[in-house]
Amino acid sequence: MSANNPIPAAAIFGCAGLTLSEDERRFFARVNPLGFILFARNVDTPDQVRDLVRQLRDSVGRDDAPVLIDQEGGRVQRLRPPHWRKAPPGADFARLAERDRDAAIHALHLNYRLIGQELAELGIDVDCAPVLDVPIPGAHDVIGDRAFGLTADMVADLGRAVCDGLLDQGVLPVIKHIPGHGRAMVDSHLALPVVETSRAQLEAQDFPPFIALSDQPWAMTAHVVYGALDADAPATTSAKVIGEIIRGVIGFEGFLISDDLSMKALGGDFASRTTASLEAGCDAVLHCNGDMAEMQAIAAAVSPLSEIARERLARGQRLKRQAVALNKDEAAAEIARLLT
Repeated sequence: MSANNPIPAAAIFGCAGLTLSEDERRFFARVNPLGFILFARNVDTPDQVRDLVRQLRDSVGRDDAPVLIDQEGGRVQRLRPPHWRKAPPGADFARLAERDRDAAIHALHLNYRLIGQELAELGIDVDCAPVLDVPIPGAHDVIGDRAFGLTADMVADLGRAVCDGLLDQGVLPVIKHIPGHGRAMVDSHLALPVVETSRAQLEAQDFPPFIALSDQPWAMTAHVVYGALDADAPATTSAKVIGEIIRGVIGFEGFLISDDLSMKALGGDFASRTTASLEAGCDAVLHCNGDMAEMQAIAAAVSPLSEIARERLARGQRLKRQAVALNKDEAAAEIARLLT
């Protein structure tokens, strides 16, 4: 893969520190990944983050290269005080929704408009949120208070508010972890969860939030085996789960990325993880830890973005532009109303 090829590689990479090393610059220039993801190790001050985002995009020569971050609020937020607001976790809004769902939707929309504004000011244009997983009692707390409730309809309603708030600020949301991580009894960062729930139960509780938000631009897969769907492979590397369930039953037509390939839920080396994810139907693979040896192994196996993946990306950009324009039009109309 070469940066001389105008089609980016189907990969999103992290980097090691607060600024790019020369090795990273050369690697990204050669491989031309689709985009990048930031973590706490990459964050110090607003000016530093803005400069790093610029360096990342300069390394591939594309001003529109997506830059992602996990900025959910609660325990999963890479931008923290003193420079950024400490946002509440999903469970806080779920508790409010139990008393007054409309108030919770309004509060969550405002919360994610603020998050979106913070990200847009840094040049970050994709937020890996919302979590649409519906936890069950006894599940591992890797989802826990990140969830927007314990029922599918509440999670769907609150998840929609997250997406709308981000899009208002020109930031693309990523619904995750499709088709549902709420039943996992182990943390997929550390081990492979195996869910033996029937397909009927999955369709009743786990899939509905993703179905309700299947119109969103991006989604992230779950590193979870669903015995009733494909007992041999986690969703990320299962052509059956991606084709039949994610693209079929759920009806998601947007840009699909893997969860982090460096998580211990996946087996095999990084080349085989890359190949398996893309062949199963992921549009791009995600690798987060900035380890150069691992990124080189992925780069050796990754392919250019497919034509349909590029179409899905373009659809997301159009959705973002439409949402921003609508938000501006509504604001202008409200000002005119108040002045008449």
